[in-house]
Amino acid sequence: MTKQKIEQGTHPSSPDFLIRITAKGPYLVFGQPPFAMQSIMSNEYGESWYFREGRRFSTDREPTALCRCGASQKKPYCDGSHARHEWNPELTAEPEALLDHTESFEGDNIKVTSNRRYCVFSRFCEAAGGIRALTESDNTRKQEIAVREASMCPGGSLMAWSNRGRKPHEFKYEPSLGLIEDMSAGSSGGIWVRGGIRIEREDGTAYEIRNRNVLCRCGASSNKPYCDGTHASIRWHDGIGKKEEMERVEENA
Repeated sequence: MTKQKIEQGTHPSSPDFLIRITAKGPYLVFGQPPFAMQSIMSNEYGESWYFREGRRFSTDREPTALCRCGASQKKPYCDGSHARHEWNPELTAEPEALLDHTESFEGDNIKVTSNRRYCVFSRFCEAAGGIRALTESDNTRKQEIAVREASMCPGGSLMAWSNRGRKPHEFKYEPSLGLIEDMSAGSSGGIWVRGGIRIEREDGTAYEIRNRNVLCRCGASSNKPYCDGTHASIRWHDGIGKKEEMERVEENA
């Protein structure tokens, strides 16, 4: 039996938590993890800076079927539209270790690794002059911001490391799911999987267990099951984020 890959800095969740990807249909979620909307919010300069938690969604049904084709009328849940919708369900990402294919840049105290295949276009790395310039700066405060930006990357494309111990700086996430909304980019993002939840194909093939993943839910990623930021280029909307934002504006009017 092949040994389960676990990304450095990740604490695997309880085996009760599992996401199984059906070959031509939805994600099946087991273990009833908390599931809530996570909207990317900007700072005073219009740069991605933090997530705002919003509406919560139930995962009480075992398993909970979540849409991955982008066409369900009951998003985030599956309603069977994948059987009628024209989309490519092929899982093209290899069950590889994310850190096997990274480039890196470093400063005096930190190193940042980057695997662009897992970039979900959340843009946290663009704030305050950009993560590369911040990392390579000799300013301690700027390097701290670089660590924050890498840690905020929901898909784990970016990771910050201590140069001395070569240990990753990782937030401690409890097993949970987030529905990413990105109104400033005019699109809805993927499903943010946090806290070392196991993800596997229908045939039992397991992907590397990671602290941070984002799964595609627009159906258009070229790195399925992972999000590759395509939702932003095609301006895909789930309708959920827009509705909540409109309700928020009306409440504050």
